[in-house]
Amino acid sequence: MTDTTFAYWHSATFNNDGTKVIFTDEWGGGGRPRCKASDPKTWGANAIYDIVDGKLVFRAHYKMPAAQTDKENCVAHNGSIIPVPGRDLFVQAWYQGGLSVMDFTDSASPREIAYFDRGPIDTKQLVLGGYWSTYWYNGHIYGTEITRGIDVFALQQSEYLTEAEIAAAKAATYEGGRFNPQTQTRVTWDAAAIEAAEASRKGG
Repeated sequence: MTDTTFAYWHSATFNNDGTKVIFTDEWGGGGRPRCKASDPKTWGANAIYDIVDGKLVFRAHYKMPAAQTDKENCVAHNGSIIPVPGRDLFVQAWYQGGLSVMDFTDSASPREIAYFDRGPIDTKQLVLGGYWSTYWYNGHIYGTEITRGIDVFALQQSEYLTEAEIAAAKAATYEGGRFNPQTQTRVTWDAAAIEAAEASRKGG
C-alpha cells in the first residue's frame, strides 16, 4: 500500500466492525505547523480505507478543517473510536490544532461533527505543545496536553449527534471489561441502547 502524500505512517485504528481502518500521518514527527491554510489537505492528515475481501480500498483523506497559524505544531495524532452503535466516530488529537471528532460512517465523505481548539501556546514563536492524545473513556473525552495538563470533555446533543447516541456510547461494554485504544477490544451494547440510538436517528 502506498500513499505518496504521507510522510510518516504513525498509527492505524479500525472501526468496531473491522470493515474500515484509519491511518494517520504524523508529518514531521508532530513538531511542525502543518495545518496552515496554505498546506495541502493531505499533509499530516488521515487516510480512510474500507476493507473489502481482505484488501484495503482507499476512500478519502481527512484533515481537521480549521486552519492553524505557523506558530502551532499541528498534525494528526492519537485518538480513539467513540462507540456509537450504527456509526463510525473517531476523536483525534491534533497537537495545537486541538481535537476533532470525525464521522466516517460514510468513509468516502468524512466530516467533522465536534471540535475544541484553544489556540496557540505562544503567538510570537512556535512552542511544542498541544494534545498528544485524545481518548474516549467511560462517557468522556480525555485530552492530554503536552504543556498544559489534561482536559476532560463531555459530548453534547447537536444536529450531528443525539442524546440517545451519547447515552449508548456511555453504556458501551468493552470485551474483557477493559478499554485500551492500542489493542482495540470489541465493543458491544445492550439491545435497548441500540434501539434507542437507531430510533433517535430516525426522529423517533
